[in-house]
Amino acid sequence: MIQYEAAATNAGGVTAILVAGLVLVGALVWAVRFGMKTRRREPGPPGRGEHPTLPESGPVHETRQMREPDEVPRAGDESERLRPHDLHASGSKPSEDQTRRRWAPGSSGSFGGGPGRT
Repeated sequence: MIQYEAAATNAGGVTAILVAGLVLVGALVWAVRFGMKTRRREPGPPGRGEHPTLPESGPVHETRQMREPDEVPRAGDESERLRPHDLHASGSKPSEDQTRRRWAPGSSGSFGGGPGRT
């Protein structure tokens, strides 16, 4: 008789697991259908002629220039104050000397930490 009681309580657990599984499967089916409907409303990928093209001047290349700090203008009087429109847009300006600085032997580098250029 004890075995029958254990089987009866186990059937309720199995039923609960089956119901939970069906709810989970239903939610997954709904999510897939919702995703498909949303995907149908989105625009498709661009066609052959709709892709961006290079400008007529050709590809844009990187430019290098040496820059130096731009000095902050001084106010004329002590009573004047500088406003944002009085300052330049950038904190630097193109340098007069456009030659690139190179590492020189005997100067301090990332290794060695010698006395520097003497």
